[in-house]
Amino acid sequence: TGARATPDLFKRLVAFGNKHGIVICHDNPYSFILNHQPLSILSVDGAKDGCIELNSLSKSHNMTGWRMGMLASNPQFVKWILKEKSNIDSGQFKPMQLAAVAALSEPDQWYDNMNMLYRERRRWAEMILLLLRCHFDKEQTGLFVWGKLPDYEAGSREFVDEILYNAHVFLTPGAIFGSNGERYIRISLGANISKLSEAYNRIERYINSRMVTGG
Repeated sequence: TGARATPDLFKRLVAFGNKHGIVICHDNPYSFILNHQPLSILSVDGAKDGCIELNSLSKSHNMTGWRMGMLASNPQFVKWILKEKSNIDSGQFKPMQLAAVAALSEPDQWYDNMNMLYRERRRWAEMILLLLRCHFDKEQTGLFVWGKLPDYEAGSREFVDEILYNAHVFLTPGAIFGSNGERYIRISLGANISKLSEAYNRIERYINSRMVTGG
């Protein structure tokens, strides 16, 4: 959702899992993307007794498709998972593992530069949302920016179709993620600034033409 997790949220999740005997699995691949305070659910007291955390180089180091990631938990959970995984595969190709080591050895400056790029892309995504009169949280993290549609719009699918057919720009309708996303659209920060600025210009031209014709 792009929402930033808080220590209080993690504490409540851990307490809920412990109370009901539920294992909490926290998938945390966006922890270093536009997030100045990365958090781990395992930092909560007692979390390791019933929580698993996953992370991946696919987002933090742009290594999508390399299938390089990590898992952290208590020794018993890790043992169970390794037993299952040993029946599925036998590890990644060694050069890919070495590439992951090199990626993880980069200094903080590398992450700063990456986030500088994403912040500029996010700025363009937010400009598009403002152009479309959508409401959004400026503190979103991760590779996507979500916007809430104006109340007068019918729904995300209809809204996205209008922009696609008239401005030739595709936005992701929140409805494809379930009924709770019906009033939202999503913009990916995987697009470069050239494409985002072009999308902005196309949408602006369409909106201006609609105002001229009274549409």
